[in-house]
Amino acid sequence: MIAIIDYDAGNLRSVEKALQALGEETVITRDRDEILSADRVILPGVGAFGDAMEKLHQYGLVEIIRQVVQNGTPFLGICLGLQLLFEESEESQGVPGLGILKGKIRRIPNTPGLKIPHMGWNSLILRPGTRLFSGLGEDPYVYFVHSYYLEAADPEIVAASADYGVVIHAAVESGNVFACQFHPEKSSDTGLQILKNFISL
Repeated sequence: MIAIIDYDAGNLRSVEKALQALGEETVITRDRDEILSADRVILPGVGAFGDAMEKLHQYGLVEIIRQVVQNGTPFLGICLGLQLLFEESEESQGVPGLGILKGKIRRIPNTPGLKIPHMGWNSLILRPGTRLFSGLGEDPYVYFVHSYYLEAADPEIVAASADYGVVIHAAVESGNVFACQFHPEKSSDTGLQILKNFISL
């Protein structure tokens, strides 16, 4: 069973549909017991960092997420779900993130010829030997929608990066914690392979 954490932050159904297409049993939930007993947990999300942290606190999900990570359960953050795992974001000054991983979320700088939000397909530069991208060829294309990007404190956890006027840390792996700034559920066969890799951990 894969628990998809529900904290009123969008794109839950598209993640659920992608997982069901792979034959997985899913539950969209904010129930403590359902989340803690799941084989894998996904934190999706679109929207603002500060609003999302407020909802996670409101629903008592902050400690549950920390418990999932501490228990060693495979955990995947998607888009805003990646950003929330880190310490802070320029989008919501003064609002602490979950702080499970070290790093900051920064605004994509204005670059001539590049639109913000960064919306569309972009190639990834993969670090060799990552678990999330196993079986994928060089420079796979994935789908992004975001205005803020991760600057991880520890380059060792960066599994993939992308270039959009600045180097974007597009995916991370640290122990049982995985996260993608892009949307695997909207990234065609490449995205499904990434989700399959997560499922098989």
